[in-house]
Amino acid sequence: TDIALTKLDVLSGLDRINVCVAYEQNGRRIEGFPCCSEGLASVTPVYETLPGWKEDISGCRTWHSLPAAAKVYVERLEELMGVPVSIVSVGPDREQTIIR
Repeated sequence: TDIALTKLDVLSGLDRINVCVAYEQNGRRIEGFPCCSEGLASVTPVYETLPGWKEDISGCRTWHSLPAAAKVYVERLEELMGVPVSIVSVGPDREQTIIR
């Protein structure tokens, strides 16, 4: 199983990117998404902040041409999900798809 990550280009220009890595409920850390809608009202997301990137990545066609911070972001998502990202989309056109 692999992930296709789309719309990476919309994050360009952000100074930092918050990634929700867990939730807190009544002082207790919950690693997974709350199972019921009632539980959502009483949880607070726990964020990990990653550096953003200023470069326009819509012209990138290879993994190596992406800014270092974009690669760090994708690699961190892989770690958190435990699943590799094999496709990265950097725009709406077919040729704006990076296959890793």
